[in-house]
Amino acid sequence: MSTSKIDNSDWIKVDLHIHTLDDPKDVIDYSAHQLLERARALGFRVLAITLHDAVFDRPEVFADAATMGILLIPAAEVRLCGADVIVLNVTTAEIAGLKNFDDLRRLRARRGVSIFTIAPHPFYFLGGSIGSRLLAEIDCFDAVELCHFHKGLLNPNRRAAKVAARFGKPLVATSDAHQLHAFGRHYTSIPRPPQLTAENVFAALRAGRIDLTSPACSFVDLASAIYFIFLAHPFRRRQRQALRASATHSGTQVGLESKSRT
Repeated sequence: MSTSKIDNSDWIKVDLHIHTLDDPKDVIDYSAHQLLERARALGFRVLAITLHDAVFDRPEVFADAATMGILLIPAAEVRLCGADVIVLNVTTAEIAGLKNFDDLRRLRARRGVSIFTIAPHPFYFLGGSIGSRLLAEIDCFDAVELCHFHKGLLNPNRRAAKVAARFGKPLVATSDAHQLHAFGRHYTSIPRPPQLTAENVFAALRAGRIDLTSPACSFVDLASAIYFIFLAHPFRRRQRQALRASATHSGTQVGLESKSRT
């Protein structure tokens, strides 16, 4: 799906759902700095690294992004009651305080327009998609995600678009990148604001002044995604878990040996 109809150099590219190797749950093989370099080369001006249940907070990366002219928004993809929610412009303490959707409602009431929430891949079958519960929790969201993974009849985004239209919520296209080559093809464009701030980006999105770029997957894209989701990524996760278990065991052993020597 692509709704791109504009040819205006005064619009900027935005991607608000990306993962990097800092993610505590998913096993990613590229760094935040590699992401920034690719984003600069492709002309992106606004990014959000959305780690699972954690806020990306490395100040040197935010500083490098600013030097490149890229606004990096602190964010997280948090799982609430089994459903994933993207929360933008938040702190680690705020994410730690989110246990359910009522907590999210209170955070939204307290922060107002300074934060932005997205329902990611709401009607897909894998991961923490919220599904039909989106209707009951729609007041918790500012926008609904147009997921990158679609081709022909395989397109749960159609249902997402109907819900978004019914409740007057914008659709936003993201890459949800877990592989570096997947970043850059699926994104949202907004008019360049007078100042590049999170609040101005959110205002443009809420106003619906957006353009979506999300082409259908090629067969190569589909094969690559299926391989990554069902084979490569599970193998990497098991490998990382084994390494962590080994490191924990070794640390315990070292601790015991140290105590025995004292």
